[in-house]
Amino acid sequence: MTDTRYDVIGIGNAIVDIIGRCDDAFLAAVGVTKGSMRLVDADEVKKIYSSMGPAIEISGGSAANTIAGVASFGGRAAFIGTIADDDFGKIFSHDIRSVGVAFNAPAVANGAPTSRSLILVTPDGERTMNTFLGISTSFTEAQLDLEMIGAASILYLEGYLFDEPQAKAAFRSALNAAKKAGRKTALTLSDGFCVDRHRGEFLELIRSGIDILFANESEIKSLYQTDSFEIAAENARKDAKLAVLTRSGKGSEIHSGEQSITISPFPVEKVVDTTGAGDLYAAGFLFGYARGLNLEIAGKLASLAASEIISHIGARPSVSLAEFAKQHGVIS
Repeated sequence: MTDTRYDVIGIGNAIVDIIGRCDDAFLAAVGVTKGSMRLVDADEVKKIYSSMGPAIEISGGSAANTIAGVASFGGRAAFIGTIADDDFGKIFSHDIRSVGVAFNAPAVANGAPTSRSLILVTPDGERTMNTFLGISTSFTEAQLDLEMIGAASILYLEGYLFDEPQAKAAFRSALNAAKKAGRKTALTLSDGFCVDRHRGEFLELIRSGIDILFANESEIKSLYQTDSFEIAAENARKDAKLAVLTRSGKGSEIHSGEQSITISPFPVEKVVDTTGAGDLYAAGFLFGYARGLNLEIAGKLASLAASEIISHIGARPSVSLAEFAKQHGVIS
């Protein structure tokens, strides 16, 4: 095995999150379904952006959020994604590096704009996402840093990116590089719509090349086309070497062979914004797993990170997760 410079490296959409508060009437006015994630074109993203109130602009994207969470735990983290040579690309690059994540991707000139997601948060903490994928859809094998992938204990892949044929080829090249270096691989299903589009290919990846599968309840039920979480979880246990399944307020379950662990959710005084809950759950688990902690402790770190992120606006920790975990006695 080569040198291990990183605990986790993530590959995903490099998106600038633009997070703002609104009421249900605003959602109705712009014609979006509360709690949904939809893809929009350049004209639609400009239209919504111009009518939004004050907003926070921060580097985002599912896997990027996870990798930033790993860094907040004190992990050595790296990210691969595509940005354009524009203002939003500069925001993404500066922001993710500022939290301690290695990000070496060159900005691409004369192409599509940097990806953006307008995240509308209602008073109940529910988030509605309007995502313009922009240049992220042009991700190819040429943008992989195979040496960097080989130097990470775990390669983490974002299901949202798995749409275009060239991105699928890049995923498989990254998986091959990680396996060749003797590393672990992880995949998050990201969204039920992703599962619907790629069910067969996701199952093939899980059965042949993925060590750790992350999914929430709706995603895993969609993967196995069942209304029963129990049936879906049992299928995941058979197909995945390690299945990490979240269930919102019901906590989460970790399945590894014949071993099953239930992790209770950490209490939250008030849910402010659910954006990034699953991403930060994955961060806690991946950090714990990469550092050799047992599955129960890794699950507790995951649950703790998810509880912190839903207590405030935005998908990045507002405190050091390393200190937060020590304060709650999860790690010393």
